[in-house]
Amino acid sequence: MEDGLRLGTPAGRWVLAATVLGSALAAIDATVVGIALPAMGRDLHTGLTSLQWVVTAYTLTLAGLLLVAGDLGDRYGRRRMFMLGVVWFVVASMGCAAAPNSGTLIAARALQGVGAALLTPGSLAILEASFVPDDRGRAIGAWSGLGGVATAIGPFLGGWLVEVWSWRLIFLINLPVAAAVLAVAWRHVPESRDPRPDGRIDLVGGPLVTVGLVGLTYGLIEGPSRGWTAPVVLAALVGGVLVLGAFVVVERRATAPMLPLDLFTARQFTATNLVTFAVYAALGGTLFLLPVQLQLACGYSPLHSGMALLPVTLIMLALSARSGRLAARIGPRLQMTVGPLVVGAGLALLSRVGGSGDYLTEVLPAVIVFGLGLAITVAPLTATALAAVPPRHAGLASAVNNDVARVANLIAVAVLPAAGGITAAAYLVPADFSAGFHTAVLIAAVLCGLGGLIAALTIRNPPRPAPAEPAFAPGPGTSHCCLDAPPLADLSGGELARPGPAPAGSG
Repeated sequence: MEDGLRLGTPAGRWVLAATVLGSALAAIDATVVGIALPAMGRDLHTGLTSLQWVVTAYTLTLAGLLLVAGDLGDRYGRRRMFMLGVVWFVVASMGCAAAPNSGTLIAARALQGVGAALLTPGSLAILEASFVPDDRGRAIGAWSGLGGVATAIGPFLGGWLVEVWSWRLIFLINLPVAAAVLAVAWRHVPESRDPRPDGRIDLVGGPLVTVGLVGLTYGLIEGPSRGWTAPVVLAALVGGVLVLGAFVVVERRATAPMLPLDLFTARQFTATNLVTFAVYAALGGTLFLLPVQLQLACGYSPLHSGMALLPVTLIMLALSARSGRLAARIGPRLQMTVGPLVVGAGLALLSRVGGSGDYLTEVLPAVIVFGLGLAITVAPLTATALAAVPPRHAGLASAVNNDVARVANLIAVAVLPAAGGITAAAYLVPADFSAGFHTAVLIAAVLCGLGGLIAALTIRNPPRPAPAEPAFAPGPGTSHCCLDAPPLADLSGGELARPGPAPAGSG
C-alpha cells in the first residue's frame, strides 16, 4: 500500500482544498489591506505613520516567527499548528474589524501576523507530508496556481467591499473561509510530524529577531516626524541593532538554531538573498504607496485601484512557469540580471502617474512592464535559492528566502515614504503626496537596478553536464516534468530539492 495520498483521489483533493484556502487567508488579507488604507485613515482619523504601522505590525510578527512556527509544526503536528494558526488568524481578524481606533487596529494586525506565521509554513508542509512522492510536485503546483488566483481576487474583492460597504468587511470575510478550512482540515487532513526532530526548539531566536525588527522599524517610521536625534528614536534604532546582533550571536551558539547561519557560506545562496532583498524592498515600498497615490492624488475609487494591478497577476500566471523552465535550461544568471532591470523600468514608468491618473496612458504601460519583469525574475530567484544548498536543506532555504522578502518589505514600508519626501503633512495634500510618490518610485527603480547588478556580478550558472546516452528510450506517454511550475530540480545538477513557497511580493 502506498504511503501517502494521490492527488486525483477525493481524499487528496480535500487536503489540497484545505491548504489552498488556509494559505489564501493570509494572501488575500495582505493584498486587500493596501487597497483599504485610505479608507482606514479617513474613518479612524489617522495619518501616514499609523497606516505604515497597520502594514508593518503584521509583517513584523509574521517575519519574526515564521521559521520557529515551522519547527513547531514539525515537532507537535503540522495539522495541529495549521489549524491553530487559522483559529488565531480569524480571532485577530475579528479584532481588526471591530477596532475603534488605530492603536487597536495595529495591535490586532500584529496578532494576525502570529496566526499567519503558524498557518503559512504548515500549508506546504502538509502537502509534502500527505502526498506520495510522485504527486507532490503536482500538488504543490496546484497549490501555487490556485493561491495565485486567490491573490488576484484579493484586491478586486477588497476594493469592492470598501467601496460598497466598509473596510471592516475585508477582515470579516475571513470568517466563513476559516470555518471551511477548519471543517475540511479536521475531517480530511492527516496529522504528520518529523519523527526525528533535531535538538530543542529555538524559542529565543524568534522573539529576539521580532524585538530587534520592532525597534529598528519604530525608529525608521518615527524618525521623520519626531526627528532623528529624538531620544526615543535613537534608543529604538540602537536597541534594534543591538538586539539583532544578539540574535546573530544566539543563532551561532544554538545547537538547533532557528536560522542556521552556515547556509550563508554558500555564495550563490547569499547572492540570491541579496537580490531578493533589493527587489522585494522596491516592490513592498511601491505597493504600499501606489493604492494611496491612485485614490488620494488620482481620484480612483477603491475598486478601480484594486483592479489597477490585475494585469500583473495575469502576466505572472501566464509566464512564470515558462520563465522557470527557461532558467532550468540556460541557467538563472541572465534572467536574474535582466528581470530586476525590467521591474525597475516599470517602477520608473510609475513616476508618470500624475493627477489625471489616466489608466491607459499612465498606469497600464508601467503595470505591464512591471509584470513582465516579475515574471522574468521570480521563478529563477526561488529556484536558485533552493538549488544553492544541499537538497536536505531546501525547505529551510525556501523559508529563509521567503523571510528575507518579508523583512525587505517591512523595511521599505518604513523607509521609502520618508526617502521620497512623503511626510505626515504631505499625506494630507494630494499634490505633495504625488510629488513624493514620483521620487519614491524612482528610488525603488534604482534599488531594482542594484539587484540586477548584484546578480550580474555574483550569480553563476551551474556547469552543464556532459550529454550521456539514455539508458532507455522514453515511451510516448513518458513525462519529463511533473508540473507546469518553477523547476523542482536542483539547478546544480543534483537530486531533486524539496520545493518551498516562493517569496510573496505582497504581504
